[in-house]
Amino acid sequence: MHVMGGGDVGGAKTHIMNMVTGLAARNEVMLLSFRAGPFADEARERGIDVRVIERHNPFRAARAMRALVDEFRPDIIHCHGGRANLMGAMVRSSRHVPVLTTVHSDYQLDYLGNPFKQHTFGMANAVALRFLDYYQPVADRMARTLIERGFDPERIVTIYNGMEFRQPEGEFDRAAYLKEHFGAEIEPGDVLCGIAARLTAVKDIATAVRGFAAALRHAPQLRLFIAGDGEDADMLRRLCAQLGVAARVTFCGWVAPVEPFFRAMDINLLSSVSETFPYSILEGVCAGCATICSDVGGMPELIDTGENGYIFPVGDHAQLAKYMVRLANDETLRRSFAEALYAKASRDFSKDKMCQRQEDNYRHLLTRFHRDKNERESIVICGAYGRGNAGDDAILKAIVQEMRALDPNRTICVMSRRPKETRLVYRTGAVYTFNVFCVLRRFRRAALYINGGGSLMQDVTSTRSLWYYCYTLRAAKRRGCKVMMYGCGIGPINRAGNRKMAARIIDVSVDRITLRDDNSREALARMQVTRPDIRVSADPTIILDPAPREVVNLALERCGIDPAGRYIGFGLRDWKGLESALPEIAAAARYAYHTHGLTPVFVPIEFPSDLIPAERVGVLLDCPWHAVRTRLPIETTIGILARMETVVGIRLHSLMFSAGQGVPVVGISYDIKVDGFLQYIGSRTCLPLRSVKADELCRLIDECVSGALDGEVRRTAGMLREREHENVRGAAQLLGMTNEKD
Repeated sequence: MHVMGGGDVGGAKTHIMNMVTGLAARNEVMLLSFRAGPFADEARERGIDVRVIERHNPFRAARAMRALVDEFRPDIIHCHGGRANLMGAMVRSSRHVPVLTTVHSDYQLDYLGNPFKQHTFGMANAVALRFLDYYQPVADRMARTLIERGFDPERIVTIYNGMEFRQPEGEFDRAAYLKEHFGAEIEPGDVLCGIAARLTAVKDIATAVRGFAAALRHAPQLRLFIAGDGEDADMLRRLCAQLGVAARVTFCGWVAPVEPFFRAMDINLLSSVSETFPYSILEGVCAGCATICSDVGGMPELIDTGENGYIFPVGDHAQLAKYMVRLANDETLRRSFAEALYAKASRDFSKDKMCQRQEDNYRHLLTRFHRDKNERESIVICGAYGRGNAGDDAILKAIVQEMRALDPNRTICVMSRRPKETRLVYRTGAVYTFNVFCVLRRFRRAALYINGGGSLMQDVTSTRSLWYYCYTLRAAKRRGCKVMMYGCGIGPINRAGNRKMAARIIDVSVDRITLRDDNSREALARMQVTRPDIRVSADPTIILDPAPREVVNLALERCGIDPAGRYIGFGLRDWKGLESALPEIAAAARYAYHTHGLTPVFVPIEFPSDLIPAERVGVLLDCPWHAVRTRLPIETTIGILARMETVVGIRLHSLMFSAGQGVPVVGISYDIKVDGFLQYIGSRTCLPLRSVKADELCRLIDECVSGALDGEVRRTAGMLREREHENVRGAAQLLGMTNEKD
């Protein structure tokens, strides 16, 4: 049962109509509207079972809706918009049917510029949302917004708008169309920019006008056509006059149908401050427009900047102007962008694809909703998470990714130092690592406890953490969880009492252990741990792929690094003995630049602490060098390391990320885990931190750059990815999802 207010317009109307008509082809669908009118009539004409409840009293409307629910007996109630959400919340309490709402826009901005509606209808919708079961934002960015506002990420599924992609056929005289409908006369060579949106504050048409005015100075052939109406119309006309561009701007009023409007345009603009996944962009794609849009909603999932369109920061009219000038002066670029974006959009954002995703979402939510409340179904993951270390963050991302692929219907809870950040980034449940009572409650509902990744079983950094991690192993086992140590490293555990305690607890509490290197297996053997099923695998981060090429290019450019350059990467960390090694590392960096033409790039794994040794080496250099000075997503960091011709690393994960991408590495070992990894992959390129010398470093750099190791490095990358599968196989066995016995 789809529920809507009935007065929906624009993208929301298109989305609902496409959705219900697409779903009705394979499912029984009822559309409930709280207003008679064109929307309900059009849906009825398309063969949809439409029911209209015209009740201004919400309690009477809810009573009538309950009667329809009892008659239709839907598997799921799907709401669209504030009125529908309110009714769904009122019905939910008395009917055992899951209620899902599609979040078409930011509900806090829906009535921007109208304080009365914001504090009445907007407030009612904000309250009603808290009483629904599941949320379906129309873009990943809206999902992030909901999580930031306290919504449970485990109750959020994303959908993207879709439409039937058909390129217009036949001849089209745009000059005649524009003159007939809008009284606008264009000249040969004019480049037309169009924006179709309500003229309201949230659409920020003023930024488009300012960007257009700035672009006109360098591309006088530009014209701007604004299709839409709203309360900002007079303000925008005055702004055009103030900027001296009124003669080049045409206000078209409300345009329907919109297809010929976009067909007349060369460039489709969007300048909103908030969107989810606007249909106006997809409509422009169908018509063959090149696209420039603000960085809102799901636009980054559709548009790859510099490859099939441009995305500019919200409100940045100067950057918008640069993109407008670039497209205005390059017809070939406009055409190539339009063709590339059409190919991607028609493949990934079609109406059929949207309906398929919607049905998948329904099945997922119904499985969760009807699960036995006493069933042990969740997975709890523990590690050194939420501390800003890219290596640990990558481990968590990889484990979550693998558990989602293994069984997307299971909930996941992460023990994290920053649970709010973890919920936002990984879309899982999260609790504070040392909130013992909350952790124990989670264990009671968990099927599997993963002590996950990294070297948690060591006492070099802290004896307290070792004791706590061992306590969680025992507590999880006592509360009925299967327990797995996942792709981990062991040691060093230096104190005899700590070794004895850890060995005893691991032996009786852990069901399966997968290890990232042979040294860790030998450590467990020395500790006489024999009862768990122990396998050697690889670090979970090996499965992570780098960010797309253009994303990495943009990240490099923001750091002042030419994406086309040749580089040697350094992954340093502050550690005892580093002081004496700094001049040797600097000498090797200078050597790489002067001998091989490789500019040093320092890539922090733990941000910002890894920038400290980078700066200390940098002041010793007499050659150009760069540092990545912003905290980047894990995939972007991996992508940057993949661009290096070789990487010199103290940080273990700088070596792992690089080796996993087939980049030759030189390790500087400060810990047994670095030696263990390099031995595991058969690398000969490792030096101890306490005795590193420039001559030896330079020799190893020569060997890496020469290409002599390329075949070996590629084989290593493939080997690591294959062995990593042992991690997920172990988890599957403990969850009863395989009959594997060997």
